Amino acid sequence: MPQSPTTIVDELGIALSNLADAATGTFTPTMRLGVTGLSRAGKTIFITALVHNLLTGGRLPGFTPLAEGRFIGARLAEYPDATIPRFAYEQHLEALTGKTPIWPESTRRISQLRLVLKYQSSNWLSGWRGPTTLNLDIVDYPGEWLLDLPLLGLSFADWSREALERASRLSSAREAQPFLDLLATIDPQKPANDPDAEKLATAFTAYLRQSREDNAMSTLPPGRFLLPGDLEGSPALTFAPLPQPNQPVRSSSLYAMLEGRYEAYKNQVVRPFFKDHFARLDRQIVLVDTLRALNTGPAAVADLETALTSVLSCFRQGDSNPLTRLVSRRIDRILFAATKADHVHHTSHDRLEAILNRLVANASRKAQFAGAETRSIALAGIRATREGTIVEAGETLPTIIGTPMAGETLGKVKYDGKTEIALFPGDLPERPDSLFEDGTPVSLNFLRFVPPQKLDRNASGDVVLPHIRFDRALDFLLGDRLK
Repeated sequence: MPQSPTTIVDELGIALSNLADAATGTFTPTMRLGVTGLSRAGKTIFITALVHNLLTGGRLPGFTPLAEGRFIGARLAEYPDATIPRFAYEQHLEALTGKTPIWPESTRRISQLRLVLKYQSSNWLSGWRGPTTLNLDIVDYPGEWLLDLPLLGLSFADWSREALERASRLSSAREAQPFLDLLATIDPQKPANDPDAEKLATAFTAYLRQSREDNAMSTLPPGRFLLPGDLEGSPALTFAPLPQPNQPVRSSSLYAMLEGRYEAYKNQVVRPFFKDHFARLDRQIVLVDTLRALNTGPAAVADLETALTSVLSCFRQGDSNPLTRLVSRRIDRILFAATKADHVHHTSHDRLEAILNRLVANASRKAQFAGAETRSIALAGIRATREGTIVEAGETLPTIIGTPMAGETLGKVKYDGKTEIALFPGDLPERPDSLFEDGTPVSLNFLRFVPPQKLDRNASGDVVLPHIRFDRALDFLLGDRLK
């Protein structure tokens, strides 16, 4: 039978945690913002840009509190939970703004950071009392871990059936074949032993990682197999899907052993993540590398749609108010962001948003019915390109101008990481539904670019990080809480 994501004891623990949060926030209210996204979606860049822009009052014309002159400033503060690693903001900013700027390392585990925001309320009564403060707690976690939450409702047999069906698809044939070949040599009813379990887990993990790298596949749970964090090498990750035996499962069998490890993974890894972190969020942004899926092909696009639907179904959605928040937090705003908007011309930004809207349409309707507000946006937390035009065969083409990262290739050209180019990236379809009606792949000239090498500074001497629509994202996530 499907299992509930939480037990009664879990819900009691969540309620007590929320009460503790409310008690510590009696004088300064707290908003917990979850930031997630699948690998390479740009979580680290987004959070670094968010913190830096709020600390320095960046160029954010679409961020209402700043545009109206009511945002006074922000400062970093000690996070109340000393057991969670701190988001390495200073190191990431140094990587982006140093003598030779590089992109910072991606998210591999959960981390957190607290900002104290000070603003002048637009409400006449609150404004009369003077400036108001809000604690903004940013919780950064890998999206791969989020895709584990549906496992809480799946038995080992159900998960195995889904995983093996996915591995047997034509689009996964090359990546999955070594694992499937090994699986064919193993009897699930044979006596349990660690060497077989380790070989199966290793082959299964290799298949998942290869599918992510080569085919931009997104729906690849268990997520800790891809980003194990501090569990790397532990027995908790030593299992793999098995076909269900026709006869009753023997308690001493390999099948029973892996089933037990799967259940332990859910109870000791997935469930605590949900209870201790995920169930205490107020707002959420999901960063999506939509362009990579589009560039890979129809199978990757369809898989991304499935992943995003699964992600949205995991959120505890609903309208939130100060009274209900005392015992049960609900995510009342969810922002889906198609990142790397600087990899296409601005004439395609609205089309990129429309495609993301199409990908999350069904799940968004369910969230809105539950009382949560959702929105899709195309953005670049830090813009690595600028725009121009080139003339080719008498036709003027819109281009993006930037420096491809070392090792990037286009046709027969391999770039050295130092040469700036003007690139026509291609056009996104006007109708998002065309991607699903005939499965026509989108032809994009997709390259990864180095960070901007020369940055402006404001009057205070702070670095200004160029962006695309980042201010709109901040306004949706924070603007109403700073009124």
